[in-house]
Amino acid sequence: MGAQPTFSGTALRQAAIFRPILGVRARPRATSWTLAAADVTAVFLARALAAALWNAVHPAIGLANFLGFWESLGLLVATYAALGVYACGTFGAVEELRRAAAGATFVCLLLTASLFFLQRTGPYSRGLLILSGVFTAGTVPLVRSLTRHLLSRRSWWGVPVIVLGAGKDAANLIRRLRRHPEMGLRPIACLDDAAEHGECAGVPVAGPLSMASVLAGALRVRHALVAMPEVPRAELLWMLDDWGTAFRHVILIPDLFGIASLWVSARDLGGVLGLEVRHNLLAPSNRWIKRALDIAGALTLGLLMLPLVALAAAWIKLTSGGPVIYRQSREGEGGKRLAMPKLRTMHVDAEALLMRVLAQSAEARAEWSRGFKLKQDPRILGRIGAFLRRSSLDELPQLWCVLKGEMSLVGPRPFPRYHMEGFGPRFRALRNRVKPGLTGLWQVTDRSDADLATQEALDTYYIRNWSLWLDVYILARTVRAVVFPKGAY
Repeated sequence: MGAQPTFSGTALRQAAIFRPILGVRARPRATSWTLAAADVTAVFLARALAAALWNAVHPAIGLANFLGFWESLGLLVATYAALGVYACGTFGAVEELRRAAAGATFVCLLLTASLFFLQRTGPYSRGLLILSGVFTAGTVPLVRSLTRHLLSRRSWWGVPVIVLGAGKDAANLIRRLRRHPEMGLRPIACLDDAAEHGECAGVPVAGPLSMASVLAGALRVRHALVAMPEVPRAELLWMLDDWGTAFRHVILIPDLFGIASLWVSARDLGGVLGLEVRHNLLAPSNRWIKRALDIAGALTLGLLMLPLVALAAAWIKLTSGGPVIYRQSREGEGGKRLAMPKLRTMHVDAEALLMRVLAQSAEARAEWSRGFKLKQDPRILGRIGAFLRRSSLDELPQLWCVLKGEMSLVGPRPFPRYHMEGFGPRFRALRNRVKPGLTGLWQVTDRSDADLATQEALDTYYIRNWSLWLDVYILARTVRAVVFPKGAY
């Protein structure tokens, strides 16, 4: 790596190149304490809800029962700390959801067993404890998600990281981290021998790689992201040895953008590093689990939403003549035709209206070609149509398709054939191997703002990284997207 330059901390602070870097005040401890406070709040909310519901079964449950089990609060926070859920940027939202549920289950089972074996008396109830554990597993991720949504763009949130590399891969990495500030990794500087000045995706390039140790010490940065796939293997190994003494956490980013990332396991093959990639969604056992979730979820949601569907149907009938249910031909699993039902949100002569607008406006044609959507769509049926589309409630009749096994609650959304023709043959083949979904990953992240490239990237990510936890995460985000619609039209 060459001789280390002798820059003092004072000299660094005097250099103009470091002024934007020193302006970043990310505080990892503040972030960790904030997440811990969010967990305590979630536990109390879960406890209050459980006590209120359990009181209906056992009226003897009172304030003493609500305030009991103080040890459960401390044990839960300690368990989460041991599972690493207070370390910023360690893993994503799906893995955090899994660990939060696992931690709550562990604490619940441990305390329930202690009551059984020790025969403890006092303001304790096994039923209340179990119900509290179930609600805690749900409220902790929800409160954490709300906390991140409100605070993740604050200057103190997260941990500062130095990106080693300033090429294309480093730029892609920085853009992704900035699009997802809730992860808590905040790039503050790049180092690269080939680009000693300027910027990389808006992050200043502070100098050569030889400055890594000095910069880490001066700015007290403990995280480094290595994004240099072009560096020869032998040279990279020596660099990693040196950087391991300067940074507590060194994360190597391989040139594998797009490959499965959630469920990849490292394997030691006699001193050779191997990455085991599992396509969970294609395993028969996982398909049975997903099918069970579909049936249970579709039945529950269908019964709850039936009055709302009936009300919307009556409104559509009063507003416009014609059928209430509209069936559109979509491409389903295996490329088979799927007659997908929706509450009608467009005029009866919608296609003629669309053709007229596209023929008259080049701007409308360009917007339509990007994602087959129009923000000012002349086909929409007044207020009821706009409301149903923004809230996605027009999709509820597809619960019948879920029960029939033609669709799943979560999966790539089924597209018309003209939409599918905008994708390449490999992606279409991958997509056709799974059931389409009532909701999907890009619906809860980008909604109608997603272009074809974004749709392909997020659908591919979902198929390659599927797990039950990812489905639960998307379903939870779907509720938020319906309550707070953004980007849907």
